[in-house]
Amino acid sequence: MDLQIALLLGQDGIVNGAVYGLMALALVLVFSVTRVIFIPQGEFVAFGALSMAMLQAERTPATLWLLLGLAGATLVVELWRHQRGAAVEWRSALTWCVAFPALATALVLGLKPGAPALQALTTLVLIAPLGPLLYRLAYRPLADASVLMLLIVSVALHGVLVGLGLYFFGAEGSRTTAFWDARFDLGGIAINGQSLVVVGVTGVLVVAMFWFFGHSMVGKALRATAINRVGARLSGIPTELSGDLSFALAAVIGAVSGMLIAPLTTVYYDTGFLIGLKGFVAAIVGGLASYPLALAGALLVGQIEAFASFWASAYKEVLVFTLIIPVLWWRSLHSHHVEDEE
Repeated sequence: MDLQIALLLGQDGIVNGAVYGLMALALVLVFSVTRVIFIPQGEFVAFGALSMAMLQAERTPATLWLLLGLAGATLVVELWRHQRGAAVEWRSALTWCVAFPALATALVLGLKPGAPALQALTTLVLIAPLGPLLYRLAYRPLADASVLMLLIVSVALHGVLVGLGLYFFGAEGSRTTAFWDARFDLGGIAINGQSLVVVGVTGVLVVAMFWFFGHSMVGKALRATAINRVGARLSGIPTELSGDLSFALAAVIGAVSGMLIAPLTTVYYDTGFLIGLKGFVAAIVGGLASYPLALAGALLVGQIEAFASFWASAYKEVLVFTLIIPVLWWRSLHSHHVEDEE
């Protein structure tokens, strides 16, 4: 290995680490607010990338039918809860079950976007409501369950979504056109524009998230729910709506990640699983609680994967996932057990 190869591998590690960082942020956000280890986070990546590819191929994205099906099922469940006397926040329910599906249908079937910016916006409108709909169907009825029970539900939901991905998109992979196809030469190192787009968009999202949680009222409400769910509820914060919003943000982050990586690699229906797992390793580095440590862990995972692909390509996945062992061992020695607040 010489300096040029090391710089190339470092560049790949930064790009991959940026994507894993977005995954880690989404996982930490969902877990801190809802106590859900959201294993299907990677499916949002695959669905976003494949939906964008279908739009560019002038085909109707299969996620539209998934969105309409989930919206209909969620609306039925909310009506059933209302008939049983449960309090239903109809404004948010109609937003996720009616407004977003109607907008997505109008964009896909009516507008038929051709410009890349409109295609990206349509993809976000398709994927963003999937998070709150899945939360309302699968997790909210078990809001008081243990973390282990919620993890089991996540594993089951992951299997269902992977199967639906195979049914809707097929086994063939897809790629999309780059948002920026420029190429640069920096000291003999070739840098393509899409890699810069990945790093730039990731940086913008990270800064926006830190501003959102630090300065907006909604972001502070999410932080309060993450710190103490019971205290937030007693303070008048609707914790169920906090779950909706956290899952919506996770879906948006997943869709953006999918659109960013689709021009760089072929995406299959199950591609998101490995990406999500590597984001989970990064989130574990941050203890599923610290956003800065999760970002640092993502960059570490990206660098380990890049250099392992050069020295031991057959074992790069093993080396990446082995990182979780010393992290868990160290945390087991320095962390104190805390009972669930509820």
